[in-house]
Amino acid sequence: MFFSEDFIASVEENPISGIVDACNKILDRLEELSLSPEWSELEHELLWESASFIRLVIQSNELDINVVFPQATGDIKHNCSKLLEYVNLVKANFEAHSVRLKIESYTSRYSAALKSSFAYEFSQGDLDRIQTIVNELRAQIAANKSLQDDHKRRLLKRLEHLQSELHKRVSDLDRFWGLVGDAGIVLGKLGNDAKPIVDRIKEVAEIVWKTQARSEELPSDSQNPMLEHEDDMSL
Repeated sequence: MFFSEDFIASVEENPISGIVDACNKILDRLEELSLSPEWSELEHELLWESASFIRLVIQSNELDINVVFPQATGDIKHNCSKLLEYVNLVKANFEAHSVRLKIESYTSRYSAALKSSFAYEFSQGDLDRIQTIVNELRAQIAANKSLQDDHKRRLLKRLEHLQSELHKRVSDLDRFWGLVGDAGIVLGKLGNDAKPIVDRIKEVAEIVWKTQARSEELPSDSQNPMLEHEDDMSL
Protein backbone atom coordinates (compact mmCIF):
# COMPACT_ATOMS: atom_id res chain seq x y z
CA MET A 1 0.00 0.00 0.00
CA PHE A 2 1.18 3.52 -0.74
CA PHE A 3 -0.16 4.83 2.58
CA SER A 4 1.18 3.18 5.74
CA GLU A 5 -1.07 1.92 8.52
CA ASP A 6 0.22 4.65 10.86
CA PHE A 7 -0.63 7.29 8.26
CA ILE A 8 -4.11 5.82 7.76
CA ALA A 9 -4.66 5.91 11.54
CA SER A 10 -3.65 9.59 11.65
CA VAL A 11 -6.10 10.36 8.83
CA GLU A 12 -8.91 8.62 10.73
CA GLU A 13 -8.18 10.82 13.74
CA ASN A 14 -8.03 14.09 11.76
CA PRO A 15 -9.70 13.47 8.39
CA ILE A 16 -9.59 16.99 6.96
CA SER A 17 -5.91 17.57 7.72
CA GLY A 18 -5.27 13.96 6.75
CA ILE A 19 -6.83 14.41 3.31
CA VAL A 20 -4.58 17.39 2.65
CA ASP A 21 -1.55 15.39 3.80
CA ALA A 22 -2.56 12.49 1.53
CA CYS A 23 -2.86 14.83 -1.44
CA ASN A 24 0.58 16.27 -0.72
CA LYS A 25 2.09 12.81 -0.38
CA ILE A 26 0.93 11.64 -3.78
CA LEU A 27 1.85 14.95 -5.46
CA ASP A 28 5.36 14.77 -3.98
CA ARG A 29 5.71 11.16 -5.10
CA LEU A 30 4.58 12.00 -8.63
CA GLU A 31 7.15 14.78 -8.79
CA GLU A 32 9.86 12.26 -7.87
CA LEU A 33 8.68 9.89 -10.61
CA SER A 34 8.22 12.44 -13.39
CA LEU A 35 11.29 11.45 -15.39
CA SER A 36 9.33 11.25 -18.64
CA PRO A 37 6.66 13.47 -20.24
CA GLU A 38 4.49 10.37 -20.65
CA TRP A 39 2.45 8.85 -17.83
CA SER A 40 3.85 5.53 -16.65
CA GLU A 41 1.94 2.48 -15.44
CA LEU A 42 3.39 3.05 -11.97
CA GLU A 43 2.08 6.62 -11.85
CA HIS A 44 -1.28 5.37 -13.13
CA GLU A 45 -1.53 2.83 -10.28
CA LEU A 46 -0.39 5.33 -7.65
CA LEU A 47 -2.99 7.86 -8.74
CA TRP A 48 -5.83 5.33 -8.69
CA GLU A 49 -4.80 4.02 -5.29
CA SER A 50 -4.34 7.41 -3.63
CA ALA A 51 -7.41 9.03 -5.20
CA SER A 52 -9.55 6.02 -4.18
CA PHE A 53 -8.26 6.30 -0.61
CA ILE A 54 -9.02 10.04 -0.53
CA ARG A 55 -12.54 9.48 -1.87
CA LEU A 56 -13.16 6.78 0.77
CA VAL A 57 -12.09 9.13 3.59
CA ILE A 58 -14.42 11.83 2.25
CA GLN A 59 -17.35 9.40 2.00
CA SER A 60 -16.83 7.67 5.35
CA ASN A 61 -16.66 11.03 7.17
CA GLU A 62 -19.59 12.45 5.17
CA LEU A 63 -17.58 15.52 4.20
CA ASP A 64 -19.22 18.03 1.90
CA ILE A 65 -17.22 18.62 -1.28
CA ASN A 66 -18.32 19.40 -4.82
CA VAL A 67 -15.61 17.44 -6.64
CA VAL A 68 -16.53 14.46 -8.84
CA PHE A 69 -14.40 11.32 -8.76
CA PRO A 70 -13.29 10.48 -12.33
CA GLN A 71 -14.57 7.49 -14.26
CA ALA A 72 -12.03 4.91 -15.43
CA THR A 73 -11.27 4.58 -19.14
CA GLY A 74 -8.81 2.51 -21.16
CA ASP A 75 -6.67 5.58 -21.80
CA ILE A 76 -3.85 5.91 -19.21
CA LYS A 77 -3.09 9.50 -20.19
CA HIS A 78 -6.74 10.54 -19.79
CA ASN A 79 -7.09 8.68 -16.49
CA CYS A 80 -3.93 10.19 -15.01
CA SER A 81 -4.87 13.72 -16.04
CA LYS A 82 -8.35 13.41 -14.51
CA LEU A 83 -7.05 11.77 -11.33
CA LEU A 84 -4.40 14.44 -10.88
CA GLU A 85 -7.07 17.10 -11.38
CA TYR A 86 -9.21 15.38 -8.75
CA VAL A 87 -6.36 15.29 -6.20
CA ASN A 88 -5.55 18.97 -6.77
CA LEU A 89 -9.18 20.05 -6.48
CA VAL A 90 -9.67 18.06 -3.27
CA LYS A 91 -6.52 19.57 -1.82
CA ALA A 92 -7.64 23.10 -2.71
CA ASN A 93 -11.06 22.50 -1.13
CA PHE A 94 -9.76 21.21 2.19
CA GLU A 95 -6.48 23.12 2.58
CA ALA A 96 -8.02 26.36 3.87
CA HIS A 97 -10.35 24.40 6.16
CA SER A 98 -7.39 22.45 7.55
CA VAL A 99 -5.51 25.64 8.40
CA ARG A 100 -8.59 27.09 10.13
CA LEU A 101 -8.94 23.95 12.25
CA LYS A 102 -5.31 24.19 13.34
CA ILE A 103 -5.69 27.87 14.25
CA GLU A 104 -8.87 27.14 16.21
CA SER A 105 -7.10 24.30 18.04
CA TYR A 106 -4.14 26.52 19.00
CA THR A 107 -6.44 29.36 20.05
CA SER A 108 -8.60 27.06 22.16
CA ARG A 109 -5.60 25.42 23.81
CA TYR A 110 -3.85 28.66 24.80
CA SER A 111 -7.09 30.41 25.69
CA ALA A 112 -7.86 27.68 28.21
CA ALA A 113 -4.31 27.77 29.57
CA LEU A 114 -4.25 31.55 30.17
CA LYS A 115 -5.62 32.24 33.65
CA SER A 116 -6.69 35.74 32.59
CA SER A 117 -9.10 34.42 29.94
CA PHE A 118 -12.47 32.82 30.56
CA ALA A 119 -12.52 29.04 30.66
CA TYR A 120 -14.59 26.24 32.12
CA GLU A 121 -12.63 24.48 34.83
CA PHE A 122 -13.26 20.90 35.94
CA SER A 123 -12.36 19.71 39.41
CA GLN A 124 -9.66 17.03 39.38
CA GLY A 125 -12.19 14.49 40.62
CA ASP A 126 -14.64 15.31 37.82
CA LEU A 127 -11.85 15.23 35.24
CA ASP A 128 -10.73 11.78 36.42
CA ARG A 129 -14.33 10.55 36.39
CA ILE A 130 -14.91 11.74 32.82
CA GLN A 131 -11.72 9.96 31.71
CA THR A 132 -12.98 6.76 33.32
CA ILE A 133 -16.43 7.09 31.72
CA VAL A 134 -14.95 7.76 28.28
CA ASN A 135 -12.84 4.61 28.56
CA GLU A 136 -15.92 2.64 29.60
CA LEU A 137 -17.89 4.08 26.68
CA ARG A 138 -15.20 3.12 24.19
CA ALA A 139 -15.29 -0.47 25.46
CA GLN A 140 -19.12 -0.61 25.45
CA ILE A 141 -19.42 0.80 21.94
CA ALA A 142 -16.69 -1.45 20.53
CA ALA A 143 -18.39 -4.53 22.03
CA ASN A 144 -21.93 -3.59 20.99
CA LYS A 145 -23.29 -5.99 18.37
CA SER A 146 -26.33 -3.91 17.40
CA LEU A 147 -24.57 -0.75 16.18
CA GLN A 148 -23.47 -0.65 12.55
CA ASP A 149 -19.70 -0.52 12.02
CA ASP A 150 -19.71 2.96 10.44
CA HIS A 151 -21.77 4.33 13.36
CA LYS A 152 -19.36 2.69 15.82
CA ARG A 153 -16.41 4.32 14.06
CA ARG A 154 -18.03 7.76 14.23
CA LEU A 155 -18.80 7.40 17.93
CA LEU A 156 -15.33 6.08 18.77
CA LYS A 157 -13.73 8.88 16.77
CA ARG A 158 -15.77 11.48 18.66
CA LEU A 159 -14.66 9.95 21.97
CA GLU A 160 -11.01 9.97 20.86
CA HIS A 161 -11.21 13.64 19.92
CA LEU A 162 -12.97 14.50 23.17
CA GLN A 163 -10.39 12.62 25.23
CA SER A 164 -7.45 14.21 23.40
CA GLU A 165 -8.79 17.69 24.22
CA LEU A 166 -9.85 16.91 27.77
CA HIS A 167 -7.98 19.22 30.16
CA LYS A 168 -8.75 20.76 33.53
CA ARG A 169 -9.49 24.10 31.83
CA VAL A 170 -11.33 24.15 28.48
CA SER A 171 -12.46 27.15 26.46
CA ASP A 172 -15.74 25.56 25.34
CA LEU A 173 -17.88 22.51 26.03
CA ASP A 174 -19.16 21.90 22.49
CA ARG A 175 -17.66 18.40 22.17
CA PHE A 176 -19.35 17.31 25.39
CA TRP A 177 -22.79 18.56 24.37
CA GLY A 178 -22.30 16.96 20.96
CA LEU A 179 -21.94 13.67 22.80
CA VAL A 180 -25.38 14.19 24.34
CA GLY A 181 -26.81 14.50 20.83
CA ASP A 182 -25.14 11.21 19.95
CA ALA A 183 -26.86 9.59 22.94
CA GLY A 184 -30.25 10.54 21.50
CA ILE A 185 -29.36 8.97 18.15
CA VAL A 186 -28.16 5.73 19.78
CA LEU A 187 -31.31 5.62 21.91
CA GLY A 188 -33.47 6.06 18.80
CA LYS A 189 -31.65 3.25 16.99
CA LEU A 190 -31.29 0.72 19.79
CA GLY A 191 -34.04 1.53 22.29
CA ASN A 192 -33.50 -0.16 25.67
CA ASP A 193 -30.36 -1.88 24.37
CA ALA A 194 -28.69 1.54 24.39
CA LYS A 195 -29.23 2.07 28.13
CA PRO A 196 -25.65 1.27 29.32
CA ILE A 197 -24.18 3.67 26.75
CA VAL A 198 -26.80 6.37 27.33
CA ASP A 199 -26.40 6.17 31.12
CA ARG A 200 -22.66 6.82 30.83
CA ILE A 201 -23.18 9.76 28.47
CA LYS A 202 -25.84 11.18 30.79
CA GLU A 203 -23.36 11.05 33.69
CA VAL A 204 -20.85 13.01 31.61
CA ALA A 205 -23.58 15.56 30.76
CA GLU A 206 -24.39 16.03 34.45
CA ILE A 207 -20.74 16.70 35.30
CA VAL A 208 -20.41 19.13 32.39
CA TRP A 209 -23.60 20.96 33.38
CA LYS A 210 -22.38 21.43 36.97
CA THR A 211 -19.05 22.74 35.66
CA GLN A 212 -20.77 25.13 33.27
CA ALA A 213 -23.25 26.33 35.89
CA ARG A 214 -20.42 27.00 38.35
CA SER A 215 -18.41 28.91 35.75
CA GLU A 216 -21.47 31.00 34.78
CA GLU A 217 -22.10 31.72 38.50
CA LEU A 218 -25.51 30.06 38.60
CA PRO A 219 -26.86 28.82 41.97
CA SER A 220 -25.14 25.61 43.08
CA ASP A 221 -28.42 23.65 43.00
CA SER A 222 -29.31 24.72 39.43
CA GLN A 223 -30.64 21.88 37.29
CA ASN A 224 -30.23 21.62 33.54
CA PRO A 225 -33.76 21.84 32.06
CA MET A 226 -32.60 19.86 29.01
CA LEU A 227 -31.43 16.96 31.18
CA GLU A 228 -34.70 17.05 33.11
CA HIS A 229 -36.57 16.84 29.80
CA GLU A 230 -34.38 13.93 28.76
CA ASP A 231 -35.34 12.15 31.98
CA ASP A 232 -38.97 12.35 30.87
CA MET A 233 -37.93 10.57 27.66
CA SER A 234 -36.05 7.92 29.67
CA LEU A 235 -32.62 9.08 28.46
